[in-house]
Amino acid sequence: MNTPHQSDNEQSTLWNGVAGRAWVEAQSLTDHLFKPIEDLLVEAVSPAAGNLLDVGCGTGSTTIAALRRMGAHGRATGIDISEPMLAAAAARARRDGAAANFIRADAQTHPLDPAAFDLVISRLGVMFFDDPVQAFANLHRATKPGGSLRCIVWRSAADNPFMTTAERAAAPVLELPERKKDGPGQFAFADRDKVQGILQNGGWAQIDFRAVDVICTMPQRELTGYLSRLGAVGRALQEADEETRARVLAVVRPAFDPYVQGDDVRFTAACWLITARV
Repeated sequence: MNTPHQSDNEQSTLWNGVAGRAWVEAQSLTDHLFKPIEDLLVEAVSPAAGNLLDVGCGTGSTTIAALRRMGAHGRATGIDISEPMLAAAAARARRDGAAANFIRADAQTHPLDPAAFDLVISRLGVMFFDDPVQAFANLHRATKPGGSLRCIVWRSAADNPFMTTAERAAAPVLELPERKKDGPGQFAFADRDKVQGILQNGGWAQIDFRAVDVICTMPQRELTGYLSRLGAVGRALQEADEETRARVLAVVRPAFDPYVQGDDVRFTAACWLITARV
């Protein structure tokens, strides 16, 4: 794994700290939870892709899934700023015998080889750039003429109430940082017109948006663990004392009862599937 120096910024601190560790701990759960989104992302990958870049690859599930579809002659590289998540990705690749390469770097600024990739993909990983135009220009330079982009991002918070239920429920008993409206973050690519402009200014053409609503599930028994680790509430609870954790979960867990169906928790992930070409 190549590990160049990382600049010290908020996203790097987050994903190399509490958030990155939480995603590694919850790897099997999140793999299951977001498998339908992964399937949608990689369904268009073929052996013709040749050389692929997975942006914000995390623990490597999408990178390796894409590599499987590319066949024996395909090459796949995952790039992410999170050292703990990339360590998990590299371990996964070794277990699976997958010849994937992983780079710890910021795809916004890392000097990727020019015209190196046939396809750039991302599952919920491109909304966190400090300067998204610079990032997509950098990815554009790294893509071969005729190459393409395929990524999935969240639509708005209003379209994804499951993703903010914990924060709303915890608000009376837990102080949380306010979501930034215009900065990097989970819903930073919700505005189609804004993202269209970002991609155009980054050099991309033939840009297309498709609204997709994907049903995601997890075992009901995993819900408390999910709430205790992931998202703004989960990050806060990892650093809280046991009394605070118990008090917050007593308020937050019942707020998810509408999503519980038998032994499963089910919700709709409202996303954009974005494609573009060089």
